[in-house]
Parts: sequence; structure tokens; C-alpha cells
Amino acid sequence: MDTLLLARLQFATTTSIHFLFVVVTLGLVTLLVGLQTAWFLTGNPAWERLTRFWGQLYVINYVLGIATGIVMEFQFGLNWSGLSRYVGNVFGAPLAIETLLAFFLESTFLGMWIFGWHRLRRGV
Repeated sequence: MDTLLLARLQFATTTSIHFLFVVVTLGLVTLLVGLQTAWFLTGNPAWERLTRFWGQLYVINYVLGIATGIVMEFQFGLNWSGLSRYVGNVFGAPLAIETLLAFFLESTFLGMWIFGWHRLRRGV
């Protein structure tokens, strides 16, 4: 097989899988906001159990999305270095901003949500 075809197949597979994790994570976070809001307003332990169950699936999806995103960034630099040379000035800055926001900001709040479950006030 041609190496260009292999690189394209590898990138297409990684991008497709990453996109699926992103879509599922966006749907789950919307569900979690509703479930945790219902638990906060009613105090019903059933809502808390649902929030924790779907929250575990959210965390798994989030970690897998980060893993595929990191692989995609390496593929941009290694498989598509010629493209990166031409469009890097335009494409590099938004990619860096997305990486910083997704990894640092979202990970900070996700860490507070995971590890501060019974340590932070209920409203936080």
C-alpha cells in the first residue's frame, strides 16, 4: 500500500473516532446538567445516583476524547507536515486555543466535579 493512503486512512479513522467521542460527550454533559440540577433542587437521592452513573460514562468518554485528540495533533505534525507548513499560521492558533481551553479549563472544572463531590458546597 502507498504510504499516503495509509496516512489518510489513519487520520480518517482517528478523526472519526474523536468526533464520535466529542458528540457523545457534548450530549452527556447536557444530560448531566439536567440531572444534577434536578438533584440540587429536589434533594432526591435517585437523581444523585443517576448523575454519578452518567458522570462516570462522561469521564470515560472525556478521557478517550483527549487521547484521540492528542493522537490527532501528532498526526498533523508527523503525517501532514507539508500541509502544516502552508496553513500552520492560520490553523495553528485556533488549534492551540482549543487545546488550551479544552484541556486546562474543562479539565479543571471536571476535576473539581469528580474530586470535590462531597467536599465542596452543594451549590458549587
